[in-house]
Amino acid sequence: MPSQMEHAMEMMMFTFYQFAGDKGYLTKEDLRLLMVPGFLENQKDPLVLDKIMKDLDQCRDGKVGFQSFFSLLAGLTIACNDYFVVHMKQKEKK
Repeated sequence: MPSQMEHAMEMMMFTFYQFAGDKGYLTKEDLRLLMVPGFLENQKDPLVLDKIMKDLDQCRDGKVGFQSFFSLLAGLTIACNDYFVVHMKQKEKK
């Protein structure tokens, strides 16, 4: 039986390849479909997806590989965790 960590890793890889398909990379449109709709809708900057794509597409070929995708996941997860920790501390003070 896989550990929780193995299951999480498998889910990240499965999600990437579900959107990347046989081509093995994500496009800007793939990222748009993949991103949590609420995340993109709640951004004050309408160009946030363009900026994310620019940061991830280091070769400037319109392709985002698994390593860049994983970097995005790591960054978003860290940001969400930071928000969660602050929110939970504020909740405990009440």
